[in-house]
Amino acid sequence: MSGGPTVLVTGGAGYVGSHTVVQLLTKGYQVVVVDNLVNASKGINESSSDTECLRRVQEITGKKLKFHHVDILKKEELDTIFETVMNKHNVKKLLYSSSATVYGTPQQLPLTENHPTGLGCTNPYGKSKYFVEEILKDLVTSDKLWSVISLRYFNPVGAHESGLIGEDPQGVPNNLMPYIAQVAVGRRPDLKVYGNDYDTPDGTGVRDYIHIQDLAVGHLDAAKKLLSPSFSGFKAYNLGTGSGLSVLQLVKAFEEASGRKIPYEIVGRREGDIAYCYSDASLAKRELGWEAKKGLKEMCE
Repeated sequence: MSGGPTVLVTGGAGYVGSHTVVQLLTKGYQVVVVDNLVNASKGINESSSDTECLRRVQEITGKKLKFHHVDILKKEELDTIFETVMNKHNVKKLLYSSSATVYGTPQQLPLTENHPTGLGCTNPYGKSKYFVEEILKDLVTSDKLWSVISLRYFNPVGAHESGLIGEDPQGVPNNLMPYIAQVAVGRRPDLKVYGNDYDTPDGTGVRDYIHIQDLAVGHLDAAKKLLSPSFSGFKAYNLGTGSGLSVLQLVKAFEEASGRKIPYEIVGRREGDIAYCYSDASLAKRELGWEAKKGLKEMCE
């Protein structure tokens, strides 16, 4: 592939991945996407870039990409792409999609990158992200040629301004915004709000919601840092807005943006949920030149 640096994006047909691919293509990167399409819209020909999401990505950008449909259960396919290709081309720079869940129950707020990780994780997802971060730290310690940046996402929401790509999971949404959207269009009868007895202004959980476009730009800024000759080792950055919104605040904002009432039912708390979680993203601003720019209204449009 000719042009700018080539980037391999795993999960590139997913929510975060597709928006990141748009940013990479727009800025001149050559992109190779690997995805098992377990939670993405499939096109006619799964062996090409004809998946619905990636077709739309190419429509948005006017650029072409390469796509490999890979099942993670098939070791031979993974070896071909990762071990053989990465070793052959000496690829030792990795940008990892981590999560704020590695912090677990906050010991103090806002959460900085120096907050302890792992010990306070409240769910298996957070533990898995923590374990991978630890493996990557060991990797860069054992092999000085490796460089890794871990991006600790807070709560991505929203969609590309074109409306062509966004978050529309195949099954029951795990995240709040697509669940609200499905209620708004009549695909679900109501929103289940898990707990209204937290020590927050309205009793519902408070999270740091960040527009997916801002998050995607964060990947681009982190990639620039990662590709810099002066960068080495392992570094983690928070990607968030630095402020929190409650579940009911997000519901109200979506109602105002859509002009539709969102019926909801208060049910019991979920195991592993916490009252507050929001970031201090000043390190990303200082070292990557990145900060979230889009507000709540844009997140709901």
